[in-house]
Amino acid sequence: MEDSTYNIKTTSQTKRLVSIDLLRGLVMVLMALDHVSGFFSNPGFNPLDLEQSNVPLFFTRWVTHLCAPSFILLAGIAAYLSLQRRSNKKELSKFLLIRGVWLIFLDLTIVSLAWIFSPITFILGVLWVIGWSMMILAVLIQFPVRSIAIIGMTLIIGHNLFDGVQAENTGIWHWFWSFLHEPNMFMPFPGIRFLLAYPLIPWVGVMAVGYTLGQVFTFEKNRRLPWLRNLGFALFGSFLVIRGINIYGDPQPWSVQSNLFKTVLSFINCQKYPPSLTYLLITLSLALLLLYVFDLRSWRLLHPLIIFGQVPLFFYLIHLWVIHFAAIVLALPKYGLTAVTLPFISKSAMPENYGYSLHHVYIIWLIIVMLLYALCNWFANYKSQHKHWWLNFL
Repeated sequence: MEDSTYNIKTTSQTKRLVSIDLLRGLVMVLMALDHVSGFFSNPGFNPLDLEQSNVPLFFTRWVTHLCAPSFILLAGIAAYLSLQRRSNKKELSKFLLIRGVWLIFLDLTIVSLAWIFSPITFILGVLWVIGWSMMILAVLIQFPVRSIAIIGMTLIIGHNLFDGVQAENTGIWHWFWSFLHEPNMFMPFPGIRFLLAYPLIPWVGVMAVGYTLGQVFTFEKNRRLPWLRNLGFALFGSFLVIRGINIYGDPQPWSVQSNLFKTVLSFINCQKYPPSLTYLLITLSLALLLLYVFDLRSWRLLHPLIIFGQVPLFFYLIHLWVIHFAAIVLALPKYGLTAVTLPFISKSAMPENYGYSLHHVYIIWLIIVMLLYALCNWFANYKSQHKHWWLNFL
């Protein structure tokens, strides 16, 4: 059976995947909120800075922390489920290698240019790290699933042991250490900049764990639900204990603030770049619990999110262009044609009087999400009705 309104397949073979598409769609919408805020707001400080921020700004930024861990976890799950439809691991390895190279290429070209209209600036973001993680997973899948789980968990749990290692102190290996564990900027050629936002470790561990978790989605629902619920609560409990001890798991320790509420905000404000153990524990626990909730029953009001979840790469490639062009259009009356060259995501380089209030940011976000829904719904329908080879790359 197919719901023609939302282009959602609901056969017994695909129904179990609806929760995955729902979560993927939700985090993509949240990602759009984060990026709209990045292009349209200019508070002059870090929204997570408890000394200067406020609750709405803090949570507008904090809730989007769910995005990258969920994307990468779901990519690992999808890889495992893909293996069930392929003849052997060799075929899956080939697919992961090609897909990984393709995502890195897209991040260096279409995505980097969408962030900032500069052919000499390359932003190595989430597609970059997903691409590399896929290529490494192409090798890891040759090992037993238990071994892959151990490797993934070791990277997630143990990487904070190396927080004290700084790229600048590693000599000629500084670029390699940044690639592995430390966000940085490189200028390998005069005037050409590479901004590394997502170092590889521990994201490759998240994808490896996602791959092993894919087994759960081959279970029947009455067995799958307890697994998702129990794993989610186990990770959240681990977060509370490790973060509470405040010794290991995050280079940013929490502290008692002027009131209880701010203390709670300090407690949940974990490091994202690179993602600390506690950051991954709280975000992955929420992702698993959302998968559990979405799997409980059919959430018809949320079905539009499934459209986003069905065409994630298409969404990602177009959403930054839509947001960037919208920012230019709204800036034209005030800044004229210079709006075309404004570096919206570089707040220090923007005019001091630029920026919209938070409620305006939310309005712009909702309008952009509705536009993106129309585009994604069209593409999902087109993709389901055509079998062109190039559609496999989107």
